[in-house]
Amino acid sequence: MKLYAVFVYLFLYIPVGVIALFSFNAGRHASQLQGFSPKWYGKALSNPFVMDALETSLIVAFVSAFLASLFGTMAAVALQGIKGPLRKTFDLLIYVAVMIPGIVIGIATLIGLVTVFDLLNPLLAALWPDGATPPSLHMGMGSLIAAHAMFLMALVIIIVRARLAGMDRSLTEASSDLYATPFGTFRQVTLPLIFPAVLAGFLLCFTFSFDDFIIAFFVAGSETTLPIYVFSSIRRGVTPEINAIGTMVLAVSLVTLAMAQILLRRGGRTPK
Repeated sequence: MKLYAVFVYLFLYIPVGVIALFSFNAGRHASQLQGFSPKWYGKALSNPFVMDALETSLIVAFVSAFLASLFGTMAAVALQGIKGPLRKTFDLLIYVAVMIPGIVIGIATLIGLVTVFDLLNPLLAALWPDGATPPSLHMGMGSLIAAHAMFLMALVIIIVRARLAGMDRSLTEASSDLYATPFGTFRQVTLPLIFPAVLAGFLLCFTFSFDDFIIAFFVAGSETTLPIYVFSSIRRGVTPEINAIGTMVLAVSLVTLAMAQILLRRGGRTPK
């Protein structure tokens, strides 16, 4: 059994290690190791198209993670007060949202946004003053942020609710006994206790949004995220520059996921 597990991990991680190794290739061919050099990292970081795509990915990831964390936390706290069949219905919907394949979410979001835009654009044109150019709703940064935030909000709800379930209820009850308002109890008692879970959810959402290609491919419009740029580049052939970009993205993702895991472990320790 242990040998089987070793083979599974080797199968999963050897290709990743090969990409990291060949990112230091001194030659121009991605599959032929001709010495070691970090020059492809410098070339990737000096490529204006890579930097523009990186900036777009960072903006989308940060804003969508913030919105998902904000609304996900609000939903998780609200769901704690719901009991019975309605609670089970919401639980089912949350877990289904996580299990739906990304391609289904991307297609559904694309169809939904196009339908809404087709309804609102003529209305905006009719309400806009004569002689002025009305705004036109279209795919772009806004649709990217909205799609990622909606998809990731379910993840935050699951993480925060797990922390709420392990929280000592006597703390909030004591706050109410001391005549604290519901908002005061949340701000001074609940939020400090669940904040590690909220921050861990933010970091996980940031990572998933930054790495996402499938959903972004459908709703990005004219915007180019880093995964979309990498996909467009490898259609012309894999180069050591692409390996360098992939290695840097992998390093950032691993660091962010490690931070989220540390926060979840610390947040899981109930103070005595």
